[in-house]
Amino acid sequence: MKTRKSKKEKLNLTWFGHSAFLLKAPLGRSVLIDPWLENPKAPPGAKAMTPVDLILVSHGHSDHVGNTIEIAQRTNATVISIYEISLYLQKQGVVNAQGMNKGGTMSVDGLKVTMVDAKHSSDLDVGGTVVPGGEPAGFVVEFENGFRMYHAGDTAVFGDMRIIADLYKPQLAILPIGGLYTMDPREAAYACTLLKPKYVVGMHYGTFPVLAGTPTELKKHLPASLKKIVVELEPGRPVSFA
Repeated sequence: MKTRKSKKEKLNLTWFGHSAFLLKAPLGRSVLIDPWLENPKAPPGAKAMTPVDLILVSHGHSDHVGNTIEIAQRTNATVISIYEISLYLQKQGVVNAQGMNKGGTMSVDGLKVTMVDAKHSSDLDVGGTVVPGGEPAGFVVEFENGFRMYHAGDTAVFGDMRIIADLYKPQLAILPIGGLYTMDPREAAYACTLLKPKYVVGMHYGTFPVLAGTPTELKKHLPASLKKIVVELEPGRPVSFA
């Protein structure tokens, strides 16, 4: 009887619009990142997804914390975030909120989750009052088959992306490209030259008119040798990576 999936199986990634992604690990674990699942590009009923084993929250803004609380309470998922956000989530009734900080690595059900730097802001909106939410972050997740994914969170390009490349060697980089609040396609293209991923996926674009960057524009700014690494996703449609 087959009880476990093969480690050779691919990683399945589904974009739900904005910065929200669901990753299905090779051995079956479901990892949800920045689950604002009521954004204008999210498929209907997205927030009702199940199962969810792990939720990663990159920073405190409402378009990234999103539906974390209700999903965590419904699914009993573990939620990993920077320490200050974990305290907030615990006060909201998330019993499995785990705080960590940049440079730390946490092992969860065979996955390795490392928190890395991001250049942005990270306040929380609590009942209409803005309160400190620690610092913004990105995540590198290493899956059971050794595949490594980097979700940059909201960020500008920064030189220490070279360190992320050297230490963690992510094959898949998920980078914001919308502009105004994050990198635009030109900066994201430069980030690709630092990170040298096998694949790059754009996020945080198209949700609102001001987030005007596109994957097509990202390709235009990449050197010829890297144009083929861009993978354009449609919300709700899974894509496999290996």
